[in-house]
Formats: sequence, structure tokens, C-alpha cells
Amino acid sequence: MRYQLNTPTCLGASMLIGLALPQTGAAAVRTIRIASGLSRPVFVTSPPGDAQRQFVLEQHVGRIRIIKDGTLLPTAFLTVAGVTMGNEQGLLGLAFHPQYASNRRFYIYYTTTGGGPAGQSIVAEYQASAADPDLADAGSARVILHFDQPQSNHNAGWIGFGPNDGYLYIASGDGGGTGDDDAGHTVGTGNGQDTTDNWLGKILRIDVNGDDFPADSLRNYAIPAANPFAGVPGDDEIWAYGLRNPWRCAFDRANGDFYIADVGQGAWEEVNYQPAASTGGQNYGWRLKEGFHCFNPSTNCDPGGLTDPVHEYSHTQGCSITGGIVYRGSIPEIQGVYFFADHCSDQIWSFRIVGGAVTELTERTAEMVPGGSLSILSISSFGEDADSEMYICDLDGGEVFKVVSDADGDGVPDLSDLCPNTIEGVTVDANGCPPLVPGDIDRDGDVDADDLDLFALCASGPGVPDNGSPTCQLADLDPDGDVDQSDFSVLQRCLTAPNDPGDPNCAN
Repeated sequence: MRYQLNTPTCLGASMLIGLALPQTGAAAVRTIRIASGLSRPVFVTSPPGDAQRQFVLEQHVGRIRIIKDGTLLPTAFLTVAGVTMGNEQGLLGLAFHPQYASNRRFYIYYTTTGGGPAGQSIVAEYQASAADPDLADAGSARVILHFDQPQSNHNAGWIGFGPNDGYLYIASGDGGGTGDDDAGHTVGTGNGQDTTDNWLGKILRIDVNGDDFPADSLRNYAIPAANPFAGVPGDDEIWAYGLRNPWRCAFDRANGDFYIADVGQGAWEEVNYQPAASTGGQNYGWRLKEGFHCFNPSTNCDPGGLTDPVHEYSHTQGCSITGGIVYRGSIPEIQGVYFFADHCSDQIWSFRIVGGAVTELTERTAEMVPGGSLSILSISSFGEDADSEMYICDLDGGEVFKVVSDADGDGVPDLSDLCPNTIEGVTVDANGCPPLVPGDIDRDGDVDADDLDLFALCASGPGVPDNGSPTCQLADLDPDGDVDQSDFSVLQRCLTAPNDPGDPNCAN
């Protein structure tokens, strides 16, 4: 129950003005800016096991930059020559080999000239320099695969290694234009539905550790035997199809579930979900459907066998989805939560998949604003580092933000968010948090009038321990599950004799 504390005169209403107390539903996370001055950042990731560095793609200048120990290094890790610079073209994808620490191999996806009317997409392999890990060996480049682009948009570009199988997955758009119905698109079906020697509008899966095409210097990979179209000439590489422009995919690092965010045509944006146990072959519906809705044809569009998205939103909320990641970092409250955004409206949402269905859909935009004069606009990508912490790229602002804990809900990511909110059995932890001392409600190292003010709010207002407020959990000094007069007697003793070595309940 709530207890209306009969407080001393010094706890009058005038002392409560302006105090900020976390309430139920208080923000669990905030963002901090870790890099600025970048040129159209479109992705951020890290090599496995490398907690010091984050690698950022600069889209149109074709550079990979390194943020090392919080500092953006002045020299690029790699600059790719000949990258085309249409709005949706450029250097678009980066993936480090699972054994990068020993083989130094990494892979990029970019668009360049040659090939089709709008150039071609290339997946290439490089190695990092043996002498300097902050530099790539530009001379190590070799093409893994390539395919033509009929238009300059819908190039997709995400690549990533499956955590369970070690294969490289590649997201391709439908070839651009509108409606999957322009020049270079299969007549009658569009590219997304065409599985006859057509890689556009697909997820491809290849084995970069083998080579099934030794006579072809531009095809340096093997076909996984379990691919759903293996043995079908031209389709061996296809893992899934029926996609328009899958702008950012992600594997859940904890279990291998696969999330595909697909940009819609003019009305609906969607998130597709593939459980880790999938054997591939899913048809996600484009151009037959846009989200859950018929597109072409406008009625009776499902011939059977289509896989609907797990989530959609309309263009009343945005116009172009940016897929995110499933968070597996250090913040307990958002473990296993999938984050995504809209590039046009700058809104950020999250949800959790339970039993194959979306739960806990949450609008996160205000919560994740960095504060002050900073903002996150034109969100181009999410990313994660070696510790599974999450990042967000601001395309036009040239910035990268890191998602951090704001567990105490004070709007400021700081040490107090990392420190335990329990009284018994507290020791200094891996984050360097000091022991938590009863009475030090604001976690500033001593028991003083500020703690008294917070205690009054917890006792007389909505902030009792069972509402989930970390601050008011600290005010329950007995602890008996409520903030009441018995807690105040402990606090008062600490205030009057804070340095009494005989009282372990007070800060010294």
C-alpha cells in the first residue's frame, strides 16, 4: 500500500518543486553521440571479439571508417574506388568473417558501373593488413559474386553471416523503378516473384569458404547443399524471395532468428520474420502483396504459399522502413527486443517476438532522443558491436549514436544506470560501481538533504517500490516492500550521524 508520511517541517511542499523522480514506464534507454563529421553513414558493425572498434560505412565516398576507443580515426580503413553515387547506390554492406581474428577476411557490398543499364552490385572479399589492423589491404580484393541492376534504386545491400550456419546472406532489391514493373523487370510477375535465373528481390545464401566455380574468376563461393533451390540452374543461391527492397536485415545473435525489413511501394512498410529452424524458400509476397494487402493484382492476389509479414505500418506513420537489430547487449530491460525505424518520419519502434507473433510493440522515439541540441534524423541503419551493443546512423547529419542505459529514468545516461538497485549483498561490480549504501537514494555517494527530498516523494507520491521505480526501491530501507515511517527512521539516523563507523547502514 501507499503510506502518507507525516514528514517534518523541512519536508514541506516548497522543497519538492522541480524534483525529477522516475515513474512507471520511465525510459530504460537513451542515446549518446559517439561520432560526427561522417559522410552519409549507412551501417556500423564490429569484427567478432573486437570490443574496441566500430566500423562505419560512408555511402557515396566508398569509405570504411573506424571509431576506436571512442575516437573517429582520421585515416580510412578502406576506400573503394568506382562506387556509384545515386541516392540508393554506393557502399552499402559490410560483414566480417566469423574467423576474422585469424584470417582477417571481410566482405563488402557496393554498386559500381558496368554490367546492366544502372551498373552492377558486387560482393567482394578483402583482408585487413597483417601489419596494421586499422588498415585494409586494398590489394587483397577479389570479387565473390556480382549481378546487374536495371535501375539505380532498390539496391538493398545488407550482408551478414548466419550465426548458426556460418554462411553469407545477401539482400538484393527488385531492380528499382516502381511496382516491380519497369524495364529490366520480368513481364507478368516482376523480379521479386521470378525464380528462374533471377537474383533480384531475393535473399541469397552462399558459402565463402568454398568454390564451386573454379573456372569463373568472378564467382568465388560454394552453394550450400541445403539451399532450397540448390540444383536449379541460376537459382542455387536463392534462400528466400518476394522482396521489394529489404533495407537492413538482422540475425538474432542469441538464437539465429532472422528479421527482414522490406520497404513498401506507396502505402505499407513491413517486417518479415524467419525462425532459426527455417529451411528457406519463403515467398514474402512482393509484388503480389504490399504488407498484408493486395498490390498486383489488386484483388485475389494470393495463390497460396505466401509468407506474410509479422508487422506492418502505414504511410500515415512514415514512408521508408529502416530495419534494425535484436538487442543482446548489457541492458536487461531490452534483451531480445527488435528495434527498427522509419527513415522519413524519424520514428523508432520496438517489439518482441513470442511464439512467432509480435508482442510489446512500443513507440520509442522520445525515449531515444539524445537530448540537448542533438537529434537523430534520417535514420539509415542500426548496427551492433562485438558486445552486441546497439548503434544508430544519422544519414544526413553524419553522426553515429550509441544506445545506452538510462535505468534510473533521469534522462541522463551515467554511472548510476549501470549500478545495482538492490541493498543486500552489493559489491563493486565489473562496471566499477561502488557499494550501494542505504539512505543514498540519489546514488551520489553520501546521505544528505537531496536523499531526504526524494524519500518524501517516494513515501507520499506514486513512487512506491512495487511500481518499478529504481529510485523508490532504494528508498525502501527496511526493506519491507513499502516506503514508510520505518524507512524514515533509518534515513534520519544516517543524516544525523553519517560518519558513525558503528552504523553500516550509513554512507561514510
